[in-house]
Amino acid sequence: MNLLRAASTVSLLTLASRITGLVNQMIQAALFGAGAWMDAYNVAFRIPNLLRRLFAEGAFSQAFVPLLAATRAKDGDAATRDLIDAVATVLLWALIVTCAIGIAGAPLIVWLMAAGLQEFDAAVVMTRLMFPYIAFMSLVALSAGILNTHKRFAVPAATPVLLNLSLIAAAWWLTPVFERRGIPPIFALTAGVMLGGVLQLGVQVPALLRIGSLPRLGVGWASMRHAWQHPGVSRVMRQMAPALLGVSVAQLSLLINTQIASQVGVGAVSWLTYADRLMEFPTALLGVALGVVLMPQLSGAQASGDAARYSALLDWGLRLTLLLALPCAVALLVFGQPMVAVLFHHGAFQASDVHSTVTALMGYGVGLMGLVGVKILAPGFYARQDIRTPVRIAIVVLVLTQAMNLVTVPLLGHAGLALSIGMAALVNAGWLLVGLRRSGAYSPQPGWPAFAWRVFLATALLGALLAYSARAIDWIGLQQNPWQRAGWLASSLGAAALLYFAALAACGLRLGQFAQRG
Repeated sequence: MNLLRAASTVSLLTLASRITGLVNQMIQAALFGAGAWMDAYNVAFRIPNLLRRLFAEGAFSQAFVPLLAATRAKDGDAATRDLIDAVATVLLWALIVTCAIGIAGAPLIVWLMAAGLQEFDAAVVMTRLMFPYIAFMSLVALSAGILNTHKRFAVPAATPVLLNLSLIAAAWWLTPVFERRGIPPIFALTAGVMLGGVLQLGVQVPALLRIGSLPRLGVGWASMRHAWQHPGVSRVMRQMAPALLGVSVAQLSLLINTQIASQVGVGAVSWLTYADRLMEFPTALLGVALGVVLMPQLSGAQASGDAARYSALLDWGLRLTLLLALPCAVALLVFGQPMVAVLFHHGAFQASDVHSTVTALMGYGVGLMGLVGVKILAPGFYARQDIRTPVRIAIVVLVLTQAMNLVTVPLLGHAGLALSIGMAALVNAGWLLVGLRRSGAYSPQPGWPAFAWRVFLATALLGALLAYSARAIDWIGLQQNPWQRAGWLASSLGAAALLYFAALAACGLRLGQFAQRG
């Protein structure tokens, strides 16, 4: 398997997801702006997303995927299917209990998340309606782990598109229906979230059937007891314990930051959410795509005792991170206003909202290299079934983030929150890298200095062109000419990308060099 091709496939499918997500965000910005109702929805949607990190692609995946890959490599398909059935049964019952508790305790959860919301009651209702989304997405994560282990990356990468399409359809068609019936229009988005969860799980089932790995879910007490006694479940639980702590630390940071944002003022939560959407493009297209492809490969190399291949895989991922994430970080720093203006400056989204979103985006841009790097480096520990080290680092980073908030928030408001997150991500990634180096698990391949200066030179040229374009055009003033504004944006980004890769080629760097085989 060509790892660059696999990562490109995942990245392109993720791009489709992010484009539809961006369209969804644009529609939401035009319909609801960045006011109190939008703040309430964003908080309510963050809560199931927060818990999804525990049961889905966070702690659960970190513990399950390496064990699944090792079991398949060492014990064969029959043992792998037994492991899948047992883990799926235990997960199902855990989700049922969690959803029941969450629906009952929604007021307390919202208060802990964002006590300063103006539309607090609406956030509680939306939280209750969206809580079952956790169950759907956790089962989707289980399916994705199975498919990725079988090197079937396409379906898991494509399924998030369905959530975005559901939200777009709900915003477009249900909003006026709800409004006519006296229901707050924002609740249409809640219906879209639930529909998206059902659809995402539904498309995974045929893919699992094709590889003969559809989990057999036990619904009785005897099935649950049998699944609980499976040794693989015990191993997943043991690995999840530190992973849960690590994810909980990350989500605690999110909770604290959301609480602070709700106290900063109306719109702050939404500005950060819109900035998150743009920041997710590079983190998902680069970090998530590379992490998805690398995790099974790293686990396989570790299980077979191939230390050289393990180190080479990490080196490959880090080089691609520098090659592709650094220019994206520079673009967020110098070209934020054009992107925000073109994408969101319509309808209820005002010029002041553009400026506020841009400042948050710049804060994230400072730490983009760290945000992407963590998604490459952390799997290096998970593949070795060492979850405790990233957790210890995450705890220290949490404390550091909040310490920086004490300085940045009074000075910069909501943008200070984004800046603290960005700087803390750099510390996190650097610490993980040092840990892998000190343990001897990773040794840089030859040629890093020459590679780095080529990337830095090309990035400097890209940044200069984008900075000029950002100042040469009145992006806010072109609100009444959206197609002209979009054309200038596409031209500027296209020219910058051509300049970047042309500069790399002139320096003797070719993307074909990264066609790593797996």
